[in-house]
Amino acid sequence: MASAGPENQGDSLSVPWIDIVRFVRQLSHDLRNHLNAAELQSAYIGELTADAEIKAEIKRLREALSGPTTILQKVSAGLGQIKTEFMLYGAADFMEDLRKKVATDFPQESTAISWDVHLSGTILEVDPQLLQQAFIELFNNAFRHARGKGTLGVIAQIDNDRFVFTLREPKSRFELSTENWGRKPLREISPGHYGLGLNLARIIVEAHGGKLRAHYDPTESVLVTTITLPLSAKEG
Repeated sequence: MASAGPENQGDSLSVPWIDIVRFVRQLSHDLRNHLNAAELQSAYIGELTADAEIKAEIKRLREALSGPTTILQKVSAGLGQIKTEFMLYGAADFMEDLRKKVATDFPQESTAISWDVHLSGTILEVDPQLLQQAFIELFNNAFRHARGKGTLGVIAQIDNDRFVFTLREPKSRFELSTENWGRKPLREISPGHYGLGLNLARIIVEAHGGKLRAHYDPTESVLVTTITLPLSAKEG
């Protein structure tokens, strides 16, 4: 029997991220074509019958087909190919819009957020909708992953001529490395979630000339996530 050579021991396959993106996007496109065809066919079948029970079953079938389509769209959107449309936007206005969005998306959890905002008169040059998506991802993660007791603390201020957003999450325990935070997609996967959100948030922030960082403070049992953004050069 031939023994495993050194070249076969501990062998691992490394695939460039761009190749993974291209593969997933093509696979998603192909599968959605098949799902759309099945949905159209089921709609056509529904038109051929007057039986109420059959129509109800066809309706449930079409709803079932829409689920995988939504998932595939979500995965494709999370792979990080973005298009930005920048505009001047008041930093205080952005934070107020974010606060309202968080309250809408997380009506129960949002009551446990402390907002400390000091941004009067500051102007950013951003894609508001895209940037808001990155911030919402931070709150989504905070509410989903091993949340500790206590309120989430938000601080938004100007420091050294930069917009600084800080989210402090109580964590009774935290064992992940914060090195290369947001640069390890597909690591944390669970039903309906595919480990792409934080990576996409980082890509969005960096597209705005900003930085996304995190560190865990074991003395206070708090995960501190920070987004820094440049102020608009056109301010004033």
